[in-house]
Amino acid sequence: MKKIILSTLLAVGVWMGAAPVQASEGGVAWDKFKTSTNDTASLQNGAKLFVNYCLSCHSASFMRYNRLKDIGLTEQQIKDNLLLTTDKVGETMKAAIDPKQAKEWFGANPPDLTLVARSRAGSQGTGADYLYTFLRTFYKDDTKATGWNNMAFPSVGMPHVLWELQGVRTPVYEEVEEHGHKVQLFKGWNQVTPGTMSSAEFDKNVGDLVNYLQWMGDPSQNTRIRVGVWVLIFLLGLILITWRLNAAFWKDVK
Repeated sequence: MKKIILSTLLAVGVWMGAAPVQASEGGVAWDKFKTSTNDTASLQNGAKLFVNYCLSCHSASFMRYNRLKDIGLTEQQIKDNLLLTTDKVGETMKAAIDPKQAKEWFGANPPDLTLVARSRAGSQGTGADYLYTFLRTFYKDDTKATGWNNMAFPSVGMPHVLWELQGVRTPVYEEVEEHGHKVQLFKGWNQVTPGTMSSAEFDKNVGDLVNYLQWMGDPSQNTRIRVGVWVLIFLLGLILITWRLNAAFWKDVK
């Protein structure tokens, strides 16, 4: 029994000692992002951004185009504006790129994004926090094969697909001394070339894309919540009626 307890304490100690190292190697701290999967205008804009900028390489193989009717789009709107990789509204969202070519270009086949917002949650925050930080922290790095790097995912193999919207940026560092060692402290961004959007506009559009990715991971969530509220109201009413009937039936019984 003592050996088991000592082994457990040792394992916990090793894990706690390794945790700060893992956190320091995982990039910058994640920005907090509050999702709003009830905002249909945001979800519709996010769906447009996803189809135009993500679907060329990343599939969403568990999501069908006709499910977008749940965010207020008509079938004709989906056909006219979002069917870029197929002509059938009932098809799943498959990437346009050939998997073999993707592996050759990027070193690995780009992951499916249907559940990315749920799978990327970690000790620093939710999956939405990670995605919001990741999509906004790309910077120019000519030492990388793609020409881009990322503060939240260092040495990522993905290029900055939204660079035309955000523009080209490079990080600004300040050299400081910590515990007797000189380290580079991130201070901000240097805008090399402007994008088609202002910083606020870009952040807002990235937020719409993250909202959509969050919704896509569980598109029935809002319906479940709405139905659940009505079920609870019904049960409360039924309890009240049952209580009064019980009182009426037993009022003359002594």
